Amino acid sequence: MTYNFDKVPNRRDPNVLNKWTWYPKDVLPMWVADMDFPAPKPIRDALHKAVDQGVLGYEIPSKALQETVAARMDRLHNWKVKPEAVVAVTGIVGGFNVAARAFSSSKKGYLVQPPVYNEFHEIKNNLGISQIDAPLVKSVNGNILNYEIDWDVFKKQVKKAGMFLLCNPHNPLGLSFPRKDLARMVDICVENNVLIVSDEIHSELLLDGQKFTPLGKLSSEAAKHSITLIAPSKTFNVPGLFCGFAIIPNKEIRERYITVMRHLRLHVNSLGMHSAQAAFSGQCDGWLKELLRYLRGNRDFIVDYVTEYMPGVRTTTPEATYLAWLDFTQLNLKKSPQDFFLKKAKVALSDGAIFGEGGKGHVRLNFGTSRKLLEEGLERMRKALK
Repeated sequence: MTYNFDKVPNRRDPNVLNKWTWYPKDVLPMWVADMDFPAPKPIRDALHKAVDQGVLGYEIPSKALQETVAARMDRLHNWKVKPEAVVAVTGIVGGFNVAARAFSSSKKGYLVQPPVYNEFHEIKNNLGISQIDAPLVKSVNGNILNYEIDWDVFKKQVKKAGMFLLCNPHNPLGLSFPRKDLARMVDICVENNVLIVSDEIHSELLLDGQKFTPLGKLSSEAAKHSITLIAPSKTFNVPGLFCGFAIIPNKEIRERYITVMRHLRLHVNSLGMHSAQAAFSGQCDGWLKELLRYLRGNRDFIVDYVTEYMPGVRTTTPEATYLAWLDFTQLNLKKSPQDFFLKKAKVALSDGAIFGEGGKGHVRLNFGTSRKLLEEGLERMRKALK
């Protein structure tokens, strides 16, 4: 089947506040991390079926759904997960906030690797615990940005933490950490008795066909000391249905995690569970294959465009996600680049400063849209800079 990702629906519904209605109509939204593509038909069919039967009552995660998630981990990664290790959560953000509440404290905070997903930085405000930074180190080759781990800093900072919150693949940098780096992080955390919570929500959005290794699959020690968070929301563009999964092989950690969920009265969206069942069953994999081809083309288009038409601007070449990271620090803009492009180009981007240390002077650009809209956004930005 052929899927037309060049055509996107009109999302400017005046009764709904989303990325297309947040700003005035003349602003092109390339900020919030949802795509402009309709979800795959099997998911929409499952939702229609659930709605058409008429009763939208209480539902709880079923054993069949746990088995579907476990089977997908086996099919994609040869990772043998027991169904009982799969815990349904109210999305990834809720998932790692529960983990932080369960396994961090005023004495032992949580470690992150900025610049990193802005919601990671909200945990300290939500729970009143300390955030410990081990910033990734930036290097430049021509106009291409690369980031890597500073191992000396990581080893020093992890000693202060009770939990390490990993983002892999990384938002906003598009990194997919190699297996050897993951193994080294695991060894350091296990040595210091630090729980690893791995946000792997973008793990199926790999742009160059490379293999992805879930952190929990690395070794028995990795499984014993980790919580892996996954969801269909980014891959199949259903983030508004708020359903994800925490894979927790260690029974003691799992029971403690579930206890905190119960205390907080967190209930997973029933339509989200229906969508997850359809998404992870394999019915949408043909759609996903075509999506990755299209996103890879968009990624290459951005890199080529910035290289040719935006002198002084630097960019990542994302290995995963649909998020580009652009560096405007060489241009000495008087305002933040996010503010500059919103006012001068009518393009809404995510301000790099919200991603923490190393983010100032950068923006995150969502290229999960049609090629036509992507080109229009970049052209507006080029003209504003000129």
